[in-house]
Amino acid sequence: MSAEALIAVVDDDPHTRETVADYLDLHDFDVVALEGGAALRAEMECRVPDLVVLDLHMPGENGLSVLRWLKEERGGVPVIMLTSTASPIDRVVGLELGADDYLAKPAELRELVARIRSVLRRVAAPAPPSTPPVPKPAAPSVSNAASAETIVFGDRVLDLASRRLIDHAGGETILHASEFRLIRAFLDHPNRVLTRERLLDLADARDPEAFDRAIDVRIARLRKKIEPDPSKPTLIRTVRGAGYIYVPDRRRD
Repeated sequence: MSAEALIAVVDDDPHTRETVADYLDLHDFDVVALEGGAALRAEMECRVPDLVVLDLHMPGENGLSVLRWLKEERGGVPVIMLTSTASPIDRVVGLELGADDYLAKPAELRELVARIRSVLRRVAAPAPPSTPPVPKPAAPSVSNAASAETIVFGDRVLDLASRRLIDHAGGETILHASEFRLIRAFLDHPNRVLTRERLLDLADARDPEAFDRAIDVRIARLRKKIEPDPSKPTLIRTVRGAGYIYVPDRRRD
């Protein structure tokens, strides 16, 4: 992680904004403190931050709208959400929109620094090496998923050798190493409820600075890539109070 990473702190409360900015400055970050979405947009006309610490509950344009803009129109700038209520709904919506982490207010500043460093390491990790194009594979059966060369996920096919998802039009999406390890954990344990702790172990996804629901962030990202409708997941399902279960798509058997 670069000692000169630029962090944008976006919060309408002046005390919170300046307190967080001063603390990050003490930890060798380059920091800009902004009072809302409009100020962030103006700042990004001049320079793009390496990460945004974003308050969700702001007057005018709320944080979820700003988050959507950052992820859909500004190249997916990493975002850590700050939520004053720690509402499960806020967290779920934010994660589905692509937030990289979240922290409840009042934030423990040492924990915030740890999470910022963790997110910056994850986004700086090299992507899997590219591979030459291959013809679009025929749709296979999903039975015996763990040993198959290709797996069907709704209208997409996963090529296990190249770690690429291929859609019906031939478009390709590369899975990052952490996403691929997570999906293999599910493929090796179909129709079984896996706790968050078990998934972290199976996917070798533990990070000493990660928060206890880090697996939720990764599953939210994975669902956006493999689910026909990520807002209504049918392949990787949540089992309330227990964890997650992978239910293979049998429509093409």
